[in-house]
Amino acid sequence: MRIKCNKNLLTTGINIVSKAVSTKTTMPILECILLVAEGGRLKLVANNLELGIETMVDATILEEGQVALEAKLFSDIIRKLPDSEIDLETSSDIRVEIRCEKSKFTIPCRNGDEFSLLPEIEKEKSISISQFALRDIIRQTIFSISDNENTKMMTGESFEVINNQLIVISLDGHRISRRKIDLAGDNPEVHVVVPGKTLQELSKIIGGDTEDMVDIFFSDSHMLFEFDGTRVVTRLIDGEYFKIANMMSMGHSVSVKANKKDLMGIIDRATLLIQETDKKPIIVSVKNDNNLYVRLDTNLGSMKEEMEVSKEGEEIIIGFNPKFLMDALRVIDDEEVSIYMTDSKNPCMIKDAEESYIYIILPISINTSVYA
Repeated sequence: MRIKCNKNLLTTGINIVSKAVSTKTTMPILECILLVAEGGRLKLVANNLELGIETMVDATILEEGQVALEAKLFSDIIRKLPDSEIDLETSSDIRVEIRCEKSKFTIPCRNGDEFSLLPEIEKEKSISISQFALRDIIRQTIFSISDNENTKMMTGESFEVINNQLIVISLDGHRISRRKIDLAGDNPEVHVVVPGKTLQELSKIIGGDTEDMVDIFFSDSHMLFEFDGTRVVTRLIDGEYFKIANMMSMGHSVSVKANKKDLMGIIDRATLLIQETDKKPIIVSVKNDNNLYVRLDTNLGSMKEEMEVSKEGEEIIIGFNPKFLMDALRVIDDEEVSIYMTDSKNPCMIKDAEESYIYIILPISINTSVYA
């Protein structure tokens, strides 16, 4: 195999597929990137058997073939070469020469036939969504997945297609995030659970253009994303996702409309008094004077602040993990947020009028008489 390729194009391709390279494995081939030179283009592939990515790179193919190269070494070499044309050639069955201007590297390689290619996915069931919308949905839900592998279902996100709407849900036992978006055309009904790690990596490589689309294909055990000459295949998490319909429709005794930026500023200032070992809640009080009061007491000191809000319903005192509130507020694009609460023991809900987004946050138990 021999190819010539622009350094920047090759670097971009390597960066894309490297997100599927295994870093902890007993199978050395999974630590490699497969290069396939055929049909006038260069294909790069990485596959850790849970997530696989392939992308196409424009290159001059002087001799077709394929080879597997250790990903980190290959990536580091290409990244540090001059911004010029790279000449890559297999000099034997076990060596590859990489030349760029006056630099020349000779590194070991593996037979490309050992590499596990991406599984073929049937394309009978699919949806299309803009890259901007998909990246936004991931950004607005991914923070509330769990990183505890003992609760496997919580490490993924539920993707449902119902009545031509895509509904994405994540939860970690303390909070729930839900985003909903309308889809164009007539779409099949889908119920799958996608690994959060896949979505995190996917969000790093899809663009933000509203005109560029992602085609998503579903099978019983895999999901395929196709966009911009790139294919991302992931295994799905097997099992039925949690039933949360009742929580989505729960009632409330008080609702508050607040300026999001001002509320975030108060919570952010309060967290200055929180150390890593602290598990102190921020205390949120809503009074009949149409003010929202935030209070925090820690070993470092105490803080009190208030802001004007629009309120309907009863007074309330409730405690929250400030990080959970900030995570939700940070991904909401509206200038004003609506918060719905019942009492100090039940979750609060942050949502918009159309319920395109809903965030449910469990409170922290407090003695409300102390803060009355």
